[in-house]
Parts: sequence; C-alpha cells; structure tokens
Amino acid sequence: MTEPRAPSLLDALLPIVVLVILLAGSVYLFGSDAIGGATQIVLIFAAAVAALVAVRNGHRWRDVERAMIAGIGTAMGAILILLAVGSLIGTWLLAGTVPAMIYYGLHLLHPQIFFAATCLICAVAAVSIGSSWTVAGTLGVGLVGVALGFGLSPEITAGAVISGVYFGDKMSPLSDTTNLAPAVAGTDIFTHIRHMVWTTGPSFLIALLLFAIVGLRTSAEIDTASLQETTRTLGEVFHITPFALIPLLVVFAMAMRKFPPLPTILTGALLGGLTAVVLQPDAVVALANSPELPRFLATVKGVWTALASGYVSTTGVGAVDELLSRGGMSSMLTTIWLIICALSFGAVLEHAGMLERLIRAALKAAHSTGGLIFTTAATCIGTNIVAADQYIAIVLPGRMFKAEFQRRGLDPRNLSRVIEDCGTLTSPLVPWNTCGAYMSATLGVATFAYLPFAFFNLINPVISVLYGAFGITITKLTPEKETAYEH
Repeated sequence: MTEPRAPSLLDALLPIVVLVILLAGSVYLFGSDAIGGATQIVLIFAAAVAALVAVRNGHRWRDVERAMIAGIGTAMGAILILLAVGSLIGTWLLAGTVPAMIYYGLHLLHPQIFFAATCLICAVAAVSIGSSWTVAGTLGVGLVGVALGFGLSPEITAGAVISGVYFGDKMSPLSDTTNLAPAVAGTDIFTHIRHMVWTTGPSFLIALLLFAIVGLRTSAEIDTASLQETTRTLGEVFHITPFALIPLLVVFAMAMRKFPPLPTILTGALLGGLTAVVLQPDAVVALANSPELPRFLATVKGVWTALASGYVSTTGVGAVDELLSRGGMSSMLTTIWLIICALSFGAVLEHAGMLERLIRAALKAAHSTGGLIFTTAATCIGTNIVAADQYIAIVLPGRMFKAEFQRRGLDPRNLSRVIEDCGTLTSPLVPWNTCGAYMSATLGVATFAYLPFAFFNLINPVISVLYGAFGITITKLTPEKETAYEH
C-alpha cells in the first residue's frame, strides 16, 4: 500500500474556507438560533469536504472514519459531564439549592459591585478546586440567577463568571490544563504558574476594573419592585434555608479532595434529588404531575423527571418561571450534537495532516521572537476554532513549536505560558468548542452573547502577544536549562 500524499497548503485551506463561508451563511440566515442545528450541519459538511481531500490524497476512508470516531471519543468524558451537569441543574432547582443561592445573593450582593464580585468569587472558587466547569456549573448558575433577579444583564454576568473561573482554573496547580501545558512544553508546573503571573495578573486586574465600571454604570437601572417580587415569590414557593446549600458544599468538598469531576457532579445531582424530597416535598410531587399515583411513587417520578428533563416553574410570575425552568440531561443534547460535529471536523484535519501543514506555513512567517510568540498564539486560537477542543489547542501547538523555541534559545516556560494564555482562555469563546458549548449550555447564555464581556479571556491573549513583541519577561534558555530541555 502506498503512503498517502502530504496535503498542499491549498488542500489544508479548502475545508477552512468552506467552514468560514458556511458559518457566515448560517449566522445570516438563522441568527442566534444557528447553534440549534445550522452550525452542526455546517461542521459536518466541512468535515465531508476535508474527508474528500484526505481520500484524494491517498487516505483510506476506513482510516478517516476511524479518526473521526477517535476524535469524538476524546470528548466522551466531557459529554458525560455535560449530561451530569444537566441533571444537577434540574435537581438543584427542584431542591431549592439554586433558588436559595439566588435568594441569599439578592440580599447579600449589591448591584453596583455585582459583576466584579461575581468574577472574584468564581476566581477564588476555581483556584481552590482547579475546575472551571465545576464552578460554572454550580456557583455560576446561581450567580446568573441572581443577576436576573436584580434585572442585570445575564450576558455580562456570564462573562464575569467565565473570566473568574478561567483565571482560577489557569492559576491552580490542581487544574488539568495547568499541568498539561508545562508537560507538553518541557517545564515544571510551578515555574509555569510563576511565569504566567506576569501576563495573568495584569489581565485579571484590568478585567475586575472593567466589571466594576460596568457595574457602576448599570446599577441605576435596577427595578426595585421586580426585585422584591422575585424574592417574595422564591420565599413562597420554596423552603429557603441554608440546608438547601448542602449539595453545593458537598460538591466543593469532593472537588477539593480531588474526586474526579463526573462522580462529583453525579453525587451532587443525586444529593439534590434527596434534598428536594426532604425540603421541597410538595414541589417534587407537583413536578411529577401524576395525581393518580401514590405519593411515594409521585415523589420518585418527580426526582426522576428533574434528572431527565429538568425543573419547570409554574409560579405565574413570568420572570421567576423563566429563571427557574431549565436543566435535565435532555437540555444538553443539542450541545452534545454540536460537540460531536465539531470534533469530527477537527479529527479529519488532524488525521490528514492539514493542521500540521497550516502550522508549518505559519511558522515560516515567524522571523523574530515576537513573531514566534504571535504565531504560537494564533495557532492556539485557530486550533480552538478548527479542532474544537482546548486540549488539542494546547498539545498540538506545544508539540509543533517546542523545537523551534529551543532552536531560538527560548526557555520552555515562554511556550507553556503562551499556549495556556491563548489555548486555554479562548476555548470558551468558540461556540462549537467543547468549552464554549459547555459554558453556553450551563449558564443559559449564547457564546457570542457573552463573548464581548469575557474581559479576562479577551485581554490575556493580547497581553501575552504584546509581551512577546516587546520582549517583556521573555526568558532565555541557559546552557544548563538547554541540557535539561533536550532530555
């Protein structure tokens, strides 16, 4: 059997051009609803174009198909977590956990500092447990609810949540990406974290300042009557008590003890169902909507419904019903569809060597240190868009640029910093990326809607590139480090 031909630059660009043109068309025709199906069709069609190019270059269809299946397989853990988070949201709404978070948040947080406080709270929580997804799926959901109760923008709140959780995830030694980036680049995790402080610290402070300014400018719009109606309705429908927060505390305790995310979130979902039975028995029976069943069976059905289909609020207060009617595994299916289509496309490009060809072409233009940093950053962002997975956006550029950084006498900590500044942080800004799809589905805000307000995620890559351009905190490779680098 003859070896497949390496793709030309035109081969590599063709699927990307098709993707961009069709995505523009889907947004024009469907607007914000494009993510509900049109984008998935675009990704599958672009994957088909990439597959045709691969087959023309000598790749067997069977191998291309296997690559697609393997690519999808890399996200199975994320897909299972998504389903578990859907169930968690459903039972936490039924249990009064999320309503209690909203109720207490409306009393404790002041609208003027809400956005900055949201960002800071999420950052501290994420540093503590090292997981952006867990914090967004628990505290983030409650804080978006608080924002709606205040009449504040859920889009800005989602941006504050994402800014906070990704700062914490990025700077925590417990985070998987924070361990992965230095491992790929060839340095150690604590050197990596210390080097990131130079770009991450200023970026986060600027983001906090922007959230504080936005909060001061929007606080005058608070509808006091609506706020009072929301808190009164929550108090009437749910038994608001600190005990309703037990599932939240258990999830954070398990996360801090380094339990894996999936069993942690599933435990939280099941504990939410048990809490609902104890604290909100009437709401559980009402959700079952089966008066013919004995109360015990109706209770089982109510919890089962929350796990599968989410909670449906019927208070009669439109704002509260819209706020609380969500969750369930079924609510994540469109997001999972999106992830499967996106990873199929990215897997074909990687298998056929198209991603590598694009990176090689970009590397030829990187003549200076600043150019190399910029090219690495652009590659991480581009890989997030094309391959739809933040781990690929860290591993692939790290692997491709490692030798070039060494050849130019640059310490590997520079590479590990830029791939995390740009690979980790831009992943939630792409709607079909696993992270963007997760954040949108979990927080209930479209990716393109919160993107302009994810200040930290937007600022940090820019500062990283500027540091490279002006040689700020760019560490050279010493002879001792070079010897260790080679081994």
